[in-house]
Amino acid sequence: MTTVRTVQLPEVTLAYRESGRPDGPPLVLLHALGERAADWDVVLPELAPDHHVYALDLRGHGDSGRTAEYGLERMRGDVLAFLDALGLARVDLVGHSMGGAVAHLLAQAAPERVDRLVLEEIPALYPRPASVPSEGAEEPAHFDWAMVRALKAQFDDPDPAWREGLTRITARTLAVAGGAASYVPQERIAELARLIPDCRLVTIEAGHLVHSARPAEYVAGVAPFLAV
Repeated sequence: MTTVRTVQLPEVTLAYRESGRPDGPPLVLLHALGERAADWDVVLPELAPDHHVYALDLRGHGDSGRTAEYGLERMRGDVLAFLDALGLARVDLVGHSMGGAVAHLLAQAAPERVDRLVLEEIPALYPRPASVPSEGAEEPAHFDWAMVRALKAQFDDPDPAWREGLTRITARTLAVAGGAASYVPQERIAELARLIPDCRLVTIEAGHLVHSARPAEYVAGVAPFLAV
């Protein structure tokens, strides 16, 4: 059974979906840019049947609040505030794309809060040609275009400290790559896996949307890593 809840944090109200075993170890799921917590439903509960799962709508997404300021560091702060608000001292953390970037920034800043870390198709931590995201005629109900523009600018010109900080991650880590069909340079994901001290790399030929395109293969690759 999944319960939809909200929590008031210092900067924003976050919505989240709670499921799994109430007495299980906590698992926090962070979605990609433009997605929302329900994006994980395709791999739940098979992904972590023994965990107490919290799937978040990050700020500017889904039913969470829209704010004047956006950025990966602010999202990282929101997740840390969420852990504090719910009394979650140490968690397993899974992030896809943008959510994975937030996850590894959290694991760098507060390594004592993360036990196991899964990073699915992380954006490359190097500058790339800038482009302006196209907008629909009307703002979609499930995300804020101002957030998209702010995060896109960060991914186009990432802070070098994000890459340097990967060596500070102490969590056992699994990096999931989408293979040749992904637009993320696969050699950059391999580099990320080499920089994180305790990291294993697995490739699932699915493109960027690994867990939604190949849910059974994703579960087969990730569930044993998260097994209690």
